[in-house]
Amino acid sequence: VQLQASGGGLVQAGGSLRLSCAASGRSFSTYVMGWFRQAPGKEREFVAAVGRSGGSTFNTDSVKGRFTISRDNAKNTVYLQMNNLKPEDTAVYYCAAGDTTALQRYWYTYSFWGQGTQVTVSS
Repeated sequence: VQLQASGGGLVQAGGSLRLSCAASGRSFSTYVMGWFRQAPGKEREFVAAVGRSGGSTFNTDSVKGRFTISRDNAKNTVYLQMNNLKPEDTAVYYCAAGDTTALQRYWYTYSFWGQGTQVTVSS
């Protein structure tokens, strides 16, 4: 599967952005989907994951209550709604697809990656 992330940009603290990740191929609904981010000089960090049907989600603690992951299998797209953004959310955000049965936070469990989209939050 090929992934194309979009929706990043520059926003002031407290603002919102919605990231999208469009997938090609016919098997999108068989993949667990995740969002990761990587800030300059830091390791890649798990943000959120959503199960195959969209019924189960899992967020890292630092974004709970602010970020929401969802998917639309009819559109082969996964979303990350980001509200109340903070400067520490600044990073390149990547979507990923994993051929697993459980939600995963470890990057090495995901087989396919998008190209990344930059999110910059100004204070």
